[in-house]
Amino acid sequence: MTTPVVSIAYHSGYGHTAVLAEAVRDGAADAGATVHLIKVDGITEAEWELLDASDAIVFGSPTYMGTASGAFHQFAEDSSKRWFGDVWLDKLAAGFTNSGSKSGDKLHTLQYFQILAGQHGMHWVNLGLKSGWNTSEASENDINRLGFFSGAAGQTPADLGPEAVHKADVATAEHLGRRVAETARTFAAGKAAA
Repeated sequence: MTTPVVSIAYHSGYGHTAVLAEAVRDGAADAGATVHLIKVDGITEAEWELLDASDAIVFGSPTYMGTASGAFHQFAEDSSKRWFGDVWLDKLAAGFTNSGSKSGDKLHTLQYFQILAGQHGMHWVNLGLKSGWNTSEASENDINRLGFFSGAAGQTPADLGPEAVHKADVATAEHLGRRVAETARTFAAGKAAA
C-alpha cells in the first residue's frame, strides 16, 4: 500500500484559515498521508516542486469580498506554468475556506477552487458529509455545521483571533483531510491495478 502525498496550498490573512489548514493536515496525516503545508504568499520553487510531486492538492483561503484572497489569486495565476505542461493533470483537489459571516459567499470561493482544479484537469474531492445543525435538535457543535458539500467551510467572528475558530469547523476540516488522503490512496491503487 502506497503512502499518499497531500499538499495544502493556502493563504491566511489573520490566522483563522491557518487553523483550518492545520486541521486538514492533521486529518490527512491521521489517515496515513505524507502532508506538506505550503503558504502560497511567498511560495518557493522547492514548494512548487512539492505540489508537483503530490497526489492531491488542497486549496485554502479566507473568503474576502466574496472570493479567495488576492494572495491566493496570485498563486492561482502563477500556477499557469503548471497548466501549460499538464503538470497537475489527474491529481486530486479539494478546498476549504473561512469568513466572518455564516455565509459570507464562501460557496463562491469553493467554486473558484473547483474551477481552478478543473482547468488543471484535476479530480475534485467533495466533503462527503450531510449537513449538520439543520434540525431543531441539532447543534452548532455538529460537524459540517454550516452545511457545505463541495468543501470545508468555517465561520469565525471577524473581531476574534485564530483561537476562536469553531471546534466543529476544525473537525470538519480534519474530516476533509482524512477524506482526501483516503481517496488518494484508493485512486493510486486503482491506477496501479489498471
